[in-house]
Amino acid sequence: MTAGKPFSQACENNKQVILEKLATVFSQPGTVLEIGTGTGQHAVHFAGNLSHLTWQPSDHPSNYQLCEPWLTEARLPNINKPLALDVSVEEWQLPRINGVFSANTSHIMSWPEVEAMFRGVSANLQPNEAFCLYGPFNYNGQFTSASNQQFDAHLRQQNPAMGIRDMNDLKRISNENKLFLESDFEMPANNRLLVWRKCETDSD
Repeated sequence: MTAGKPFSQACENNKQVILEKLATVFSQPGTVLEIGTGTGQHAVHFAGNLSHLTWQPSDHPSNYQLCEPWLTEARLPNINKPLALDVSVEEWQLPRINGVFSANTSHIMSWPEVEAMFRGVSANLQPNEAFCLYGPFNYNGQFTSASNQQFDAHLRQQNPAMGIRDMNDLKRISNENKLFLESDFEMPANNRLLVWRKCETDSD
């Protein structure tokens, strides 16, 4: 690790297993928007291994420049400059994108922000384009592990608006935004990779 670069151990732990799934979902050339780029470790790893893609980093306006040390050091030709993106704004100012990826964001956003993220993703994708969402999720109101339950309690102590989201709620807002759940992959450390795909109708 180069001095001065931000670092996330979680990114190092999960980047390869996520890459293996993204390689199959985003198999065609195009531009993929990353929501919540954070340190930039994922962006560098994915862009470096998926040369057919253009990677578009983005993060909240207060945080979007955090990734620049990683991007600058990597000097990859297929990573764009990071964008300031507040998912809550009505119209996202983006280049044309062909897919979306986001990791560990839905549990640190408020629920209205999660709803806004799904609206914005749907508005910027064409039919059959994919949105990959990584993180821990609940099913039918139940935690999938004791560690996830502890993590949820930790989040809510920091901010009551944060917390692990339930799949029933995510499916409801996805249906409202013409996104259907194509795949739900089990990942290490009690995480999942959800693949939503834009459809023509509101039906799941």
